[in-house]
Amino acid sequence: MALCEVYSKPTDSELIAVPMPHMPPAHPFDDDKLREECGIFGVLGVQDAANFVALGLHALQHRGQEAGGIVSHDSEQGFNSARRFGYVRDNFTSTDIMQTLPGPLAIGHVRYSTAGSKTAAIRDVQPFFGEFSMGGAAIAHNGNITNANALRRELIERGSIFQSSSDSECIIHLMARSLQRDIPARMEDALRRVEGAFSVVAMTRTKLIGVRDALGVRPLVLGRIGDGWVLSSETCALDIIGAEFVREIEPGEMVVISQETGVESRRPFRQRKSRFCIFEQVYFSRPDSILGGRSVYETRRQIGVELAREAPVEADLVCPVPDSGTPAAIGFAHESGIPYGMGIIRNQYMGRTFIEPTEQIRNMGVRLKLNVNRALIRGKRVILVDDSVVRGTTSRKIKEMILDAGAAEVHFRIASPPTAWPCFYGVDTPQREKLLAANMSEEEMREFLGVDSLKFISLDGLYRAAGEAQGRDNACPQFCDACFSGEYPVEPADMIEKGFKLKTAAE
Repeated sequence: MALCEVYSKPTDSELIAVPMPHMPPAHPFDDDKLREECGIFGVLGVQDAANFVALGLHALQHRGQEAGGIVSHDSEQGFNSARRFGYVRDNFTSTDIMQTLPGPLAIGHVRYSTAGSKTAAIRDVQPFFGEFSMGGAAIAHNGNITNANALRRELIERGSIFQSSSDSECIIHLMARSLQRDIPARMEDALRRVEGAFSVVAMTRTKLIGVRDALGVRPLVLGRIGDGWVLSSETCALDIIGAEFVREIEPGEMVVISQETGVESRRPFRQRKSRFCIFEQVYFSRPDSILGGRSVYETRRQIGVELAREAPVEADLVCPVPDSGTPAAIGFAHESGIPYGMGIIRNQYMGRTFIEPTEQIRNMGVRLKLNVNRALIRGKRVILVDDSVVRGTTSRKIKEMILDAGAAEVHFRIASPPTAWPCFYGVDTPQREKLLAANMSEEEMREFLGVDSLKFISLDGLYRAAGEAQGRDNACPQFCDACFSGEYPVEPADMIEKGFKLKTAAE
C-alpha cells in the first residue's frame, strides 16, 4: 500500500501567505444569509492554465470569499501551489504570483468554510495535494461529507495524520489506502466510502478529473476552450474565459480527461435519482448561469410570477432586496401589474470585511451596505421581495429603514419556502433553533418582523418555477429541498451522532 503525505507544495510566494493574527469576522454586516461554501474550477490543455483558473475563480467568487487556492503542474517544475485569504482579485492577479504557477494543467478553489474549524488557517485552504507512489494528485471539493467524523476517526486509528480541519482531506487519505494502481481508480475507491454531497475537481500530472455524487446535489459542468478542457461549478465561469459549454457532468459520473484520449466517462456509484439542490436555483448560483438546461435568471423571475399568483396584495411599488431578490421582484411586478422600482440601493464598493467593526459601526448594520431611495418610497405601499428569511435580523432592519423613509405599508414576499431545517450538504446554515421558521408560524414571523404582511412561495410553487409543471412529487422529490421540507436524501450521520433529531411524522 502506498502511503501519502498530505500537503500543498509551497512556492516562495506562498511562504508569505500566513494567516493574519486578527482577521475580521466573515460577514460582519450580512450574517443573515445562507452561505454556499466553495466553487471549483479546472483547466487542461492551455498555456499558463493557472491564469485561466484565476479568472474562473473570480467568476465563482460569490460561492466563497474567505480564501482561494490554485495548484498547477508543469513538466519541468512539477506541482506548484499558492493559497491566500481573501478575494481572488486581490491575490491572483499579480504577475509575481502567477509566474510561480506554470503549466498547461491547473485546478482552483474558492472557500467559505462549513465543515471544520471556522478559525482561519492556511492549511484548510484547498486544493489539497497528495504524493502517491504513482505520482502526485491535487483535489478540490465543493459540498459536505456527512460521515467525515467517522471516516476521520477510522483513518487516524489506522495511522493517518491530518493537517487540516476540512472534511475534504478525508478523500486524500482514503485514496492513499486504496490498493488500486492508478489515481482515478483510487479516487473511485475513496469516493465510494464518502456520504453526503460533493462535486470534485482533481488533477494528476497529465489528467483533469471531475466527479459528482450519485444524487448530483452540487453542480459541475464541462466546457471546451480551443483544444483544451474546462471543469467548473457554474457556466458563468466558462463565459469569462471564452470557453464553450459542452454539458453538465451527470449525477454519479466521473470524467477523466487527458489531451491524448479526451473525455472518458465512468460510473463509480450505484445509479440513483437526481436530487439537485433547489437552493442553487433560488440563491447560490449566479443568475447568468445555466442549471439543468434552464437559465437561473429565468427560474428566479418565474419564482416571482408564482409568488404573485399565490400571494397577491394591493400595493404601489414592488422593490427587490438587492441583489438576490431582483429577478423575483421583476417577475412579481410583471405578473401583478404593480410598478417595479429600485427602492433600495446597494453600495457596490463596500468590501466584504470593510474594516474591523467597532460597536458603533456594527449598530449601523445594513445601512453601511444598503440605502433607501427615499424619493421613491415616501408615501407608498411597498412590497419587498427577498430570496429567503433565515434569522430575520436583517429583514427587520430593512423594514425599519423603509418605514423611516416614509413608506405607508411594508409587505414582504419571500422567493423561497420557510427555511426551517439546516443544510448538511455544503451550506453554512445556523442551528435549527436559530432558524426563524423552525420556531414560529408564518403569522408569528410577520409579527416578529413587524410588517403588514408576510408570505412565502409554496414548495409546489417553487418546483413549478424550476420547471416541474405538476409541482413537487411528494413520493419522489425531484430536488434536494431538505432545508424547507426536513427530508434529507442522505442521512446526516455525523450530526445525528451529535444529537441532531430528524423530522418526525408529526412534523
